[in-house]
Amino acid sequence: MAVLDHVMDPEIPVVSITDLGIVRGFASNPPRVQITPTYTGCPATIAIERSVREALDAAGFGEVHVERVLFPPWTTDWISERGREQLRAYGIDPPHPEALAQCPQCGSTDTHEVSRFGSTPCKSQWRCNACLEPFDRFKCH
Repeated sequence: MAVLDHVMDPEIPVVSITDLGIVRGFASNPPRVQITPTYTGCPATIAIERSVREALDAAGFGEVHVERVLFPPWTTDWISERGREQLRAYGIDPPHPEALAQCPQCGSTDTHEVSRFGSTPCKSQWRCNACLEPFDRFKCH
């Protein structure tokens, strides 16, 4: 896990795949790391798998297989608290149980959704009514 903690998400380069909850775990016989993309059609999945393979090889774990696991599907609940803080600092409102979107710039919850489609398919575009800044928000699922 320590090796994979340095593998950053290709679309959000400030947060690791471990903090996003993409790394599901490890299994043996044969040795493998299990990863789940944020959604089935995520275009970054191949890049993530390649980065995992390169990190494992560089650390001497060439025998470890990278296994894509789609069930149960990834959920925003798997994002670590550190990952949520990194997203917020990067300007992305991390998902949270309450339905209110919070502006990562000023902290206001006086926000509105501009588009269900954001910079990537797993995010939507929002705007803060207080500071008028646009921001991405992870879609909760």
